[in-house]
Amino acid sequence: MNAVDSRRLQVVVGEPVAVPDPNLLVHLQFRRFAGCPVCNLHLRSIVQRYAEITSAGVREVVVFHSSAAELREHVAGLPFAVVPDPQKRLYREFGVESAKRALLSPRAWLPILRAVARSSWALLRGRERPPSLNPAGGRFGLPADFLIAPDGAVLASKRGEHAYDQWSVDELLDLVKSLPQTAGQG
Repeated sequence: MNAVDSRRLQVVVGEPVAVPDPNLLVHLQFRRFAGCPVCNLHLRSIVQRYAEITSAGVREVVVFHSSAAELREHVAGLPFAVVPDPQKRLYREFGVESAKRALLSPRAWLPILRAVARSSWALLRGRERPPSLNPAGGRFGLPADFLIAPDGAVLASKRGEHAYDQWSVDELLDLVKSLPQTAGQG
């Protein structure tokens, strides 16, 4: 995919979000399902460094293959746009896959253990809700990241090989710094 057509995506909370954004780079993330412990672990790193990301001129937009109703109880307090896509239309358009290797890859096992431990502790303390036992879209989704310029050009992308294979915040910020000065300007 070389470019993204302009669209407004419905979000779980707030006004629809423009992708591409006419004034900012968009980091479009594809995650798995509402309450996914592995996704939550990654999104915590985004939340912790959100000020750095926005200072770099990047708008975060996160897509889940869950309904708005399922997501609502899991995304309260997130500072970025969360988009429900239960029919996986955006996933198909962007070529984001599901595969058993999402959970079966040995490279995913340590992050999965950390994520389950963190989520279990948060559940016990009443700070998180458990995910569905049978999430819409299944459990085998793979993450993906796209960095989209204001003109819709896809400047960089990554399609994960396992459940925790996505850009770190450092990788995202390094990508943005490596762009020509005009790439992030509308």
